[in-house]
Amino acid sequence: MDDIFSGHQLDIPFASVPVLLARYRDRDPDRLAIVDLDQDSAITFGALADLTDRIAAKLVALGVGKGDKVLLLSDECLEKLLIWLGTWRIGAVACPLNIELNNEYIGDFAALLKPKAVLYQNGLDYAAIAGDGPTIRFGAWKKDGAGDPADDFFRSLPARVDPATLPDGYGPTDMAGIFCTSGTTDRPKAVVYDHAAYWLSGLSTLDMLGLTEDDRTLEYRSFGWNSAQVLSLMPFLQRGTTLHIAKRFSHSRFFEWIQKYGITFSAGVPTVLNMLLNKPLGYTADDIPTLRLMTCSTAPLSAEQWVKFETMYGIKLLQLYGMSEAGWICGNRHYKAKLGTVGLPAKHQEFVIVDGEGKECPVGVEGEVTIGGPQTALGTLREDGTIEPVRGLRIKTGDLAVRDAEGFITVTGRTKDLIIRGGMNIAPVEIDNILMASDLVLEGAALGVPDPIYGEEVVCVVVPKTPDVTGDQIAAYLRARLPLPKVPKKIYLAESLPKSDRGKVLRDRLRDALPELTEAAVVSLKAS
Repeated sequence: MDDIFSGHQLDIPFASVPVLLARYRDRDPDRLAIVDLDQDSAITFGALADLTDRIAAKLVALGVGKGDKVLLLSDECLEKLLIWLGTWRIGAVACPLNIELNNEYIGDFAALLKPKAVLYQNGLDYAAIAGDGPTIRFGAWKKDGAGDPADDFFRSLPARVDPATLPDGYGPTDMAGIFCTSGTTDRPKAVVYDHAAYWLSGLSTLDMLGLTEDDRTLEYRSFGWNSAQVLSLMPFLQRGTTLHIAKRFSHSRFFEWIQKYGITFSAGVPTVLNMLLNKPLGYTADDIPTLRLMTCSTAPLSAEQWVKFETMYGIKLLQLYGMSEAGWICGNRHYKAKLGTVGLPAKHQEFVIVDGEGKECPVGVEGEVTIGGPQTALGTLREDGTIEPVRGLRIKTGDLAVRDAEGFITVTGRTKDLIIRGGMNIAPVEIDNILMASDLVLEGAALGVPDPIYGEEVVCVVVPKTPDVTGDQIAAYLRARLPLPKVPKKIYLAESLPKSDRGKVLRDRLRDALPELTEAAVVSLKAS
C-alpha cells in the first residue's frame, strides 16, 4: 500500500465505501449522515449502508460494472450523493458534471465519456443525453418507502440485497471520478481521479481542518467541482461526519442553517465572505456559537478581509489553495495559520516554487508553483478518450507565489495576468487586496491594458460600496498606498464584476467590458 501512495504516510488507512459505511452503521446507526437542507430530508448511517447496497444492485442490473462510467446530471441533492456512493460501491466511476455548464459541453462530454448509464434529476431536460446504456430520470428518495411518481430509479430498487452478491468494490489505483474544470476562459477539461488521489486529498483536508466524527459540516457548492469533493465529501467518508448540503449559498438562510442544525464547519469562497461582510444581517458570534471554522478558497483573500470577518463573527477563517488537477496545494491549518497567506504546502502535495529555468526558488523569491505526487489527478481526457498524464510529472500551475522563512506561501498572481509595465512585473492581486481593504469599495480588480509607451498600463474596475463614492476618492486612497508605477492610470466604476460560478474574477471579460464602463478618474502618475 505504501508503494501505491509513493511513501506518503496515511493518518487513516485506505478503505472503500462498503467498509466505511458498515463501520459508521455499526458505530452510530442513529446519527444523521447526510442532510438535504432544501428538501428537508436526511438519512442516518444506519440506513445509508443498506440503501447504498440497494442502489449498487440496481446499477449492476442496469449493466454497470467495475470501471464503467455513470454520468450524474443533477443539482445538489441527497439523491445525487446516494447514487454517487452506490456507483463507488461497485467500483464504477462517478462522473458528476456540473449542470451549469453549457449544454453543448455536457453533450460533448457525454459523447467523450461513453457512460454505461446516465442518471438525471427530475425537472432537468437531459433525456436526450446518450451513453452506452440506459438514460434514467430520478426523483426524490422516500425513506418511508412511498414512491415518487416523477422517479424512475429509486422506486425500482430491490427491497433487500445480500452484500455478498455485490462486486468486491475497488482499490486505491482504480479510477474513481471524472469531473470538469471550471472553464473560466477556455473550454473545460475533463479531469480523471483515482481513489488514491481522492483519499490523499481528503487526508490533506483533515490535516488542515482537524474535523472529527462529531463535526456537522455545510457544503453549498456543486459537487461537480473538485473543491467540494475533497473539502466535504471525502472527510464525510473518512471520519463519518454529518454532511449538510444545499443547492447553493443563501445569504438570508445561512445563519438560520447554522443555528438550526448546529453546524460546526462551513465551506466558504470570497464572494460569500464579502457578502456576509458587506451586507450583515445582525448576527454575532453569540448567535452562532457552534460554528467554529470556515474556509476560503478559489481566490486570494486579503489580510484585512480575513481580520474583519473573524472580528465580526468570531469564526476562525482558514485560507486554502488548490486546483482541479492537484487537489489541495496549500492551506492554513487549524493549529497554524498566517494572515494574508494560503498557508503551508498541503500534507500530501509535492510542492515546489521554481524560477524560469525550473530551479527551486529560495525563500523570499517569487516563482511559479509546480505540483506533483500521488495526490494529483491521473490526467485529463483527450478528444480520443485517452488520458493526457498529470500523475508522475512536475506540473506548472500558472500561479506565482513566494515562500517566507516559516514556510508559508503567498500567491502573488497568475503568470497570464501579470502586468509588465516598462519592464516592471506587477501582480494585479496586490492591487486587488488594497482595493478590498478600503471602506469605499465593495469589490475591485486590477488588470493590464496596452500602452504605447510602457507596453502595458495598470487600470482597475471598482464596485463602490455606496453610490456617493467617487473615482477621485478611490484614486486618492490608492495613491497613498501604492508606489507610483503600480497606481492604476484609470479607474472605472461598475455595478458588478464578471465571475465564474466559483467566485473567480474573469479578467478577460472585464477587459473586454472596459469600453462600456464609466471612466471615473484619471490618475496622474506624476502625482506625489
